[in-house]
Amino acid sequence: MNIVQTARDLTPTIRACIPELESKRTLPTELATELAHAGLFRTLLPRSLGGLELEPQQALDTMEAIGHADASTGWCVMIGATSGMSAAWLEQSVAASIHATPQTVTAGVFAPMGRATAQGDHYTVDGKWAWASGNAHCSWIAGGCAIIEDGKPRLLPNGMLDSRMVFFPSDAVTRLDGWHVSGLVGTGSGEFSVENLVVPRSHSVSLMSDSPRETGALYRMPIFGLLAQGIAAVMLGNARAAIEDLVALAGAKHPQGSRRTLAERASAQTDLARAEATLRSAGAYCRESVGQAWRQACAGEPLDAATRAQLRLSATHATRVAAEVATSMYELGGGSSVYLSSPLQRRFRDAHVGTQHLMVAAPTWELAGRVLMGLPTDATLL
Repeated sequence: MNIVQTARDLTPTIRACIPELESKRTLPTELATELAHAGLFRTLLPRSLGGLELEPQQALDTMEAIGHADASTGWCVMIGATSGMSAAWLEQSVAASIHATPQTVTAGVFAPMGRATAQGDHYTVDGKWAWASGNAHCSWIAGGCAIIEDGKPRLLPNGMLDSRMVFFPSDAVTRLDGWHVSGLVGTGSGEFSVENLVVPRSHSVSLMSDSPRETGALYRMPIFGLLAQGIAAVMLGNARAAIEDLVALAGAKHPQGSRRTLAERASAQTDLARAEATLRSAGAYCRESVGQAWRQACAGEPLDAATRAQLRLSATHATRVAAEVATSMYELGGGSSVYLSSPLQRRFRDAHVGTQHLMVAAPTWELAGRVLMGLPTDATLL
């Protein structure tokens, strides 16, 4: 099974759905089902649970291929795949019950926007979570929760808040329609809430203090680093498509007052060449950092802070470069780019929403810079 080619083959189907996913602000059910049947949400799920447990770069290549077709769809695939990876931290029986069928899709919000009050073998969970991408087509959803004991939040030995991802069936949540945004419109990244929901402690994991129960090399990779790389992969695919959209436009477009097509203008050729070079360079940096981390993971070596920092730094850099490339192609398209019928305006919008995710946001530069400076750095979130 060539999962990357499978992803590429879905391009016509995905692009035919773009008007509907933009108008409904979520993936059409039929498309989400087809993506699930193709195995695209199971690329990082353990084989013991029916997943593909791919090498990281292969999984990232599938995300980039779907992002090339449409960034919103690629984003949902990325979220479903990385959420599925967390099953490696759950008790085997719990993980098996959640991923009971190959069509199971999970999603979640890591940020501890909820409260889980410890009561014996259970938590009582309350909270409201934002940015819940792809939640409409999920069977299970996880919400990050601060653990409350004796009426106050519990802290880890390093002083950080002790938070856990708590999993609950999707029919236990109340979905709130707050996703009215400029880009990544079709991701359905709205809000959900629960109130006084009793959840077994076994249905929770800490991605900061727990160890994975699965022994495969994939689960020695830092989950936050792979999440950041997934974002970059989708955005690299989106930027690649923007270049292709511009080239398709440039051969026929005559800028106002000019007899030459846009493709024949030296300034356009220069901008296109620079965009091509910077995009390829950013992608190569990501592949280099993922490859280095994967070699260490396969050798059974613990990933040091330097390797983790490179994963995050290359992902942030690639996401920013991808946004710059999408912007450049949008601007080269001139007035043609502003019409809703032009894919360039969507590529531009999607790129600049992608840069806002916490995993590739501005603080990543500082975190990586501390490591590069040789300063003591808490690598928990690397």
